[in-house]
Amino acid sequence: MSILNSKYLKPFKNVYIIVIVVFVVWMLFFDAHSWLFHHELNQDIEELEYQKEHYKNEMAKDDKAIKELSTDEGIERTARENYYMKKPNEDIYIIEYQDSIVKQSEDE
Repeated sequence: MSILNSKYLKPFKNVYIIVIVVFVVWMLFFDAHSWLFHHELNQDIEELEYQKEHYKNEMAKDDKAIKELSTDEGIERTARENYYMKKPNEDIYIIEYQDSIVKQSEDE
């Protein structure tokens, strides 16, 4: 039995099948609009959509902070809580719990 008369090579003797196989391989891997190229673009689109959602959430947080800081009470509360500012005749006491104190190593 010769290699050219093999039952596995019989379909490839037909010119139409050869052309179709070459066309499919070309379109899947080598063309400018190939499946590989589209797969990479789809991954980029998914990543950009994730970033879009992340930035939308950040914008919502910022809008909430802006709305809070638009009133005098909000500004005063932020100044007291975050920057430890006080009124002229006030004393501020910062209470730290044992869990929140960072332990220093004994080597220092």
